[in-house]
Amino acid sequence: MKVATYEGIVENGQVRLPANVSLPEKAKVYVVVPDVELQPTGYIGSPRLAHPEQAEDFNKEVLE
Repeated sequence: MKVATYEGIVENGQVRLPANVSLPEKAKVYVVVPDVELQPTGYIGSPRLAHPEQAEDFNKEVLE
């Protein structure tokens, strides 16, 4: 297995490599991000029914 290292820049959420770098389509790549502190993200779970057997009480009827 050969390994090559390139330095790129993230712009608009995408990694941009130098213009002289050409990788084959569907090439497997690994991204290593040095010296970056990630901000923790929040998580909002999907609501759940306390009593799933009551799910029928929440049926909606669409009227035209």
